[in-house]
Amino acid sequence: MNIILTGILIPVMALFSCGENENSNPNMNTDLSTAVSGSPDFSGIKTDTATFGTGCFWCTEAIFQQLEGVLKVTSGYSGGHVKNPSYEQVCEGTTGHAEVIQMVYDPAKITFDESLEVFWETHDPTTLNRHGNDVGTQYRSAVSFHNAEQKQKAEKYKAELDKSGAFANKIVTEITPASNFYAAENYHQNYYRQNGSQPYCNFVIRPKMEKFQKVFKDKLKH
Repeated sequence: MNIILTGILIPVMALFSCGENENSNPNMNTDLSTAVSGSPDFSGIKTDTATFGTGCFWCTEAIFQQLEGVLKVTSGYSGGHVKNPSYEQVCEGTTGHAEVIQMVYDPAKITFDESLEVFWETHDPTTLNRHGNDVGTQYRSAVSFHNAEQKQKAEKYKAELDKSGAFANKIVTEITPASNFYAAENYHQNYYRQNGSQPYCNFVIRPKMEKFQKVFKDKLKH
């Protein structure tokens, strides 16, 4: 597996945290039962699913939505012990959940290996339970594998990155079986697209997106 790190991991100074913007649009529906509207028709396409956590899911969602071959991205909560948690509960750090995105993709257009490359390059996997100014176990770096092949590839990539010295510190990304996934409230879905003028989007997500688009320009949707 080729390992390519291109400097996209230069830290962005976060002036605002994900949690501080949680009520950016309090009038939007937060009913979990309707958190993701619509069910795209993927009939005729052989799809696969991947689940990644790189900190605040607003950033993760914005990045993976841009990739050619990614059909659907849903922000949500995974790995916890509380059923149907609310954002407020997860932010307390007591439910055991991580903020993640679950994506449905066409492996004929983007492979899991390529998705892993994007995952490793677009966050710092050496900071434990932290993403910029966002601190807590819900912001941990995580890969939730859906089959044995995903597990093997994620573990191999992690080991090779550590061995290569790509990062100054040891990678702390957890690699665990995919467990119950709960879609986040409506106002978290398509957050960057719908709230681009919010301070967190301007100062944290936008610079990250610009670097991502330069590095992965050949993998973006047209």
